[in-house]
Amino acid sequence: MYWTLELASYLEDAPWPATKDELIDYAIRMGLPMEVVENLQGLEEEVEPYETIEDIWPDYPTKEDFFFNEDEY
Repeated sequence: MYWTLELASYLEDAPWPATKDELIDYAIRMGLPMEVVENLQGLEEEVEPYETIEDIWPDYPTKEDFFFNEDEY
């Protein structure tokens, strides 16, 4: 299982919070690349639903990771 920024970005609009099965169903229904579905299938079964993409891939960059100050523009 590997995540890239491109693969993880497909899940930004997923219906959070979601269980592993719900995320797999979402990926299939939305026609996401098979790599996304395979990565989701490789996740461990969690009792609690995943709250955000950061729960799946902790290194996923957030807005704070970019040094763009929206107030300046």
